[in-house]
Amino acid sequence: MKALHDLAAPAKLNLFLHVVGKRPDGYHLLQSVFVLIDWADTLHVEVRSDCRLQRHDVLGGDLPADDLCLRAARLLQAETGCTLGADIHLEKRLPAGAGMGGGSSDAATTLLALNRLWGLRLPLPRLLALGLKLGADVPFFLGGGPAFVEGIGEILHPLSLPAQRFAVIKGPAGLATKDIFSSPLLARSENLAIVAGFPALAGTAENFNELAGGFGRNDLQPAAEAISSEVRDALALMSKQFGNARMTGSGAAVFSVLPEDGKNGNDDQSLAALLQAKSAEWTGRICRSLAQHPLAGWAN
Repeated sequence: MKALHDLAAPAKLNLFLHVVGKRPDGYHLLQSVFVLIDWADTLHVEVRSDCRLQRHDVLGGDLPADDLCLRAARLLQAETGCTLGADIHLEKRLPAGAGMGGGSSDAATTLLALNRLWGLRLPLPRLLALGLKLGADVPFFLGGGPAFVEGIGEILHPLSLPAQRFAVIKGPAGLATKDIFSSPLLARSENLAIVAGFPALAGTAENFNELAGGFGRNDLQPAAEAISSEVRDALALMSKQFGNARMTGSGAAVFSVLPEDGKNGNDDQSLAALLQAKSAEWTGRICRSLAQHPLAGWAN
C-alpha cells in the first residue's frame, strides 16, 4: 500500500491580529498576518484498501478521539465518494491551546496527503473550501506561505516577508477561544490595515514596537490577560528578556521577535534559563519563519 512519511504540519504565529467587525452569525471578522514557523507536528499516512480511517498517536499523546485529522479525512471521503481509507500516524509536538494553529495545520496536511495518496487531484480552491468547513485557520495552512488574512480566516493575500526569528513560550494551560471572544475586554480596531503597508513594517525586531502600536497589536490579548495569569506571566517574562512580547492568536502562547542571526548568540540560553525557572509543564523554543509551507504546491 502507498504511504507518505515525515509530512510536516508547521505552526503559525499572528504577527498582529485585529478584530474589525462581526458577522450576523456571530463570527468575528479579523485582519491578521500569519507566518509559518519551523515548530511542527509530523504525520505519516498510509492508504488502506477498505474505507476505514484510524489515527495512531506516535508519541503516546492524549489526543481527542475525534480530532481534526479524522474529521478532515472523513470530509474528503464524503465530498469525493472515495472508498479508500487511511492510517494516520501523528507525532504531536505542538502545544495544544496555544493559538499556533496546531490542529488546523494537522488537518491541512491530512487533506494534502490524502488528496495525493487517494489520487483525487482536487485543485487548491476546492481544498480551501473544504478546509474552511473544518476551521477558520485551515485555509491558511493550505495556502502555501505567509499571508495577510481577512474575513474569519478564509480570505488570503499572499505576502513575501523577510526571514525572522522568534522566541516562543507557553504555560501548561490553554485558553478557550469562545471565552476570549465573549469577554467584555475584547478589543476592537477602528482602522483597517492596508495590505501593501505591512511588508514595509515587518521583518526586524527594531520594527516590532511600531507593529505593537495601533497597527500591530493583538486585540484578543487584553481578554486573555484578564483570564489567564500564565499569559500575563509569559508576556512579562518575555518582554523583560527580549524587549518585546505578544500573544499569538487567541493564546496562550507568547512570542518575541529576535534580532537577525549573529546579532545575539545567547537567545537559546536565555530562553532555556527562562523555562528552567518555570515548572516542567512550560514549553518553548527558538523558531525561524518559513518562506513557504513544506507541502506548498501539492494541490496544484
